[in-house]
Amino acid sequence: MVTIRDVAKKAGVSVATVSRVLNNKGYSHEDTRKLVNDAIKELNYKPNEVARSLFKKKSRLIGLLLPDIRNPFFPELARGVEDEIQEQGLHLIIGNADEKPEKEIDYIQTFKQNNVIGIISSTNQAETELYENLSIPVVFLDRITNNHPSVYADGLDGGRRAAREIIKRGSKRIALLRGPIEVRTAQDRFKGAVEELCNANVDFQVIRSSFSFHDAEKVAKTLFENFPETDGVIASNDLSAAAILHEALRLGRSIPDDLQIIGYDDIPLSKLLFPPLSTIRQPAYDMGREAAKLLIKIIEKQPLEQKNIRLPVSFIERQTTRKVEKNG
Repeated sequence: MVTIRDVAKKAGVSVATVSRVLNNKGYSHEDTRKLVNDAIKELNYKPNEVARSLFKKKSRLIGLLLPDIRNPFFPELARGVEDEIQEQGLHLIIGNADEKPEKEIDYIQTFKQNNVIGIISSTNQAETELYENLSIPVVFLDRITNNHPSVYADGLDGGRRAAREIIKRGSKRIALLRGPIEVRTAQDRFKGAVEELCNANVDFQVIRSSFSFHDAEKVAKTLFENFPETDGVIASNDLSAAAILHEALRLGRSIPDDLQIIGYDDIPLSKLLFPPLSTIRQPAYDMGREAAKLLIKIIEKQPLEQKNIRLPVSFIERQTTRKVEKNG
């Protein structure tokens, strides 16, 4: 690995001179700057961002905090953030909170110790005081708060669409999975679905669920044990929908003739399931990019056209729902 000493040797200057050029501190003759920059380019030297941040008390690092990296939805968000961040010459540190407040606190401390210049958070603690005393800008992604800028998809519309589609296709005894109460985006989709279900001639049951990979299988078993007559499921996310699909097939249910399932997110796994999962698509990658753009504008003190950015959702029809014509 190329070091600052290698650059100094190549340029024929001292390490201190290279450091001054890199950090734009003190005077360096233009000819000296050119020698150093030519050596950096020729050797493909990459400065240590952490070391530079400790020296300058400023960095080009952004912290991204995810709640559960095992859920494929969140890497899609992260990829959007990363691509935009890198295009702007910044770098990303990713933390996985595992939906545990203590891990979230630890990662925020780690971000501060590395002098990040901003944080993007997708965790379940958006409404807590955890972020209120930070001196660095925070943007929430796939989360909504009253006090910080955010980027999220239209959950109310997503919930309405899921309910509308499953009713239109003939389900009469519907299980509605309610995501984490502390996550406003989850509650928006829940409220949207409830509005549609209450206005239709159907029976429905509400089942509490989380977004976590760990809980999906347990929720699926509970659903069929307690509500065996269910003929339609609106899942809280695609992971829970996949677990329900797996359990339904294990029990010998015919999909979609006996049981229809609609997921939420449209993670890459959704179309690889058998049968492929009908779902509400959140534009995860675009959400990530928009969050990064918003944070960069805040860091650079640019005027904000929108403090909270809401992106549209859409229904993706696959094979866990019946064709409308069959019930027409």
